[in-house]
Amino acid sequence: MTFITAAVMTVLCLSISALILMKVHDNRTTVRNRLNHDAAMRATTLLRRDDLPPVHVDPSVAALQVIDPSGRIVSASPTMVGRPPMASFTPPPGVLGAYHTVCQVPGVDDRCMLVSVQRAPRPGGDWMIYAAAPAYPWYVSGQLLAPLLAASALAIALTALGTRRIVITSLKPVEAIRVKLSKITTTDLGHRVPVPQAHDEIHDLARTVNHTLDMLDGAIHRERRFTADASHDLRSPVTAMRTQIEESLSHPDDADWPATARTLLAGVERLHVIVADLMELRRLDADVGAPMTPVDLNELIMRELARRPQGKTLVSDCRPALVRGDRGQLHRMLTNLLDNAERHAVSTIRITLRCENDHAVLAVRDDGSGVPADQREVIFQRFARLAAARAKDAGGSGLGLPIAREIAHHHGGTLTIDDSHQGACFVARIPLLSPPRHHND
Repeated sequence: MTFITAAVMTVLCLSISALILMKVHDNRTTVRNRLNHDAAMRATTLLRRDDLPPVHVDPSVAALQVIDPSGRIVSASPTMVGRPPMASFTPPPGVLGAYHTVCQVPGVDDRCMLVSVQRAPRPGGDWMIYAAAPAYPWYVSGQLLAPLLAASALAIALTALGTRRIVITSLKPVEAIRVKLSKITTTDLGHRVPVPQAHDEIHDLARTVNHTLDMLDGAIHRERRFTADASHDLRSPVTAMRTQIEESLSHPDDADWPATARTLLAGVERLHVIVADLMELRRLDADVGAPMTPVDLNELIMRELARRPQGKTLVSDCRPALVRGDRGQLHRMLTNLLDNAERHAVSTIRITLRCENDHAVLAVRDDGSGVPADQREVIFQRFARLAAARAKDAGGSGLGLPIAREIAHHHGGTLTIDDSHQGACFVARIPLLSPPRHHND
């Protein structure tokens, strides 16, 4: 950027300098041509009065010659006495004067001269009066060229230095961000990049990077916690099964092998449930599922209630609600909520479905002991199980409610616990496929 800026400034300065030189050169050339013309006019006046001497001195020009119609030089300035004509061009017909730049004037050093010719009509023919003055070089003079070159060099240097300073200053925050990012590893995500005070694109970049690092840090912490919890929950049934097998093998004759097999089968079933739940969470985390299609939640609820054993009273009050989603995942969310309600309900489970603010609102209530207000978010953490839940179902995995919430989030909705006068009230809100239209009768 510094090089490009300096190159552009160089072209600009040279162009401006060239324009200045051309303008000054034209002005000074015009002035000297006018002096030549005036000298020729004075000689013409003397010629008309027959007062023109053979040697004519005019300090305003460097050389002067008067030539009669026969081509003879009848008068000349001191430097041109005895010299041949300084030029051969004449004014065009009907024009009294003309001028040219001539670079080989007799009696003059190797310098180009501005030569003017003036036609003087006389009886017997036209006389030609030539006057010459040194022509200006393209740079006019060193006194003009030197300041222009100095000013251009100074402007180019200041522009290059200023651009370099601006670029370095602008890139300092980027370098600071790069240095911080180079220190971040998967084992140390505590670093954050510095955010510049100026509210520019780099400021927004730094904030975005820090936000991404926060999300990455949270994801890694969740992954580590998930791995630790999964290892613990998988280790417990495996350890119990191994202990049961070792005890039975140590006293094979006294072991009740059918009872041992039933115990091991229960352990295997629990492992199967945990692994299936883990695979479902992994699919949800990866946002992998079946294509979204229209799903009638009311029909889904009715089918599930029809096939579910009536161990406890199920009361439903559902309205039609069409959403777009994965039918299998929505069914899994419903069954997880109903299974959780059956574990904690004393006698009755109430299911309601209504449309509210462009959302289908599914509520599952039980008449159990409820969930303390400070634990309402804890139970949605993976493998988190409250003491009451462990007492009612020691074989649970602690993944049912987290899976249900992830499914709700996957469909652009939410799953929360609302206040209830008795028991727990789980409320899932899923966006409707099309908002209901209200008609006025």
